[in-house]
Amino acid sequence: QVHLVESGGGLVQPGGSLRLSCAASGSIVRTYNMGWFRQAPGKQRELVASITRDNNTKYPNTVKGRFTISRDNAKNTVYLQMNSLKPEDTAVYYCNRVIGTSAAFESWGQGTQVTVSS
Repeated sequence: QVHLVESGGGLVQPGGSLRLSCAASGSIVRTYNMGWFRQAPGKQRELVASITRDNNTKYPNTVKGRFTISRDNAKNTVYLQMNSLKPEDTAVYYCNRVIGTSAAFESWGQGTQVTVSS
């Protein structure tokens, strides 16, 4: 049974920072490539960061240089450090196992809302 719990979102001003956490059940984090996705109102869910089992990371140009994904296998947790936040980063953020650029698990956590606004 896959269980993903995202946390750490909130309201932040443009230019601010947030650190998101994703706690996973079992040994998901140390077993699979993991990623953070986001979904803004009226838009499709998109991958914003991924990390392989050997800690290779990838980011789309929209967040490269501002977002950093990391993992703690001992805590079975994935993190997303977000700096220099922009209003267009406003979305609900989710984590999931990643295959390529797609989510592998059908079930999702509840997500965590990030709102960037002055």
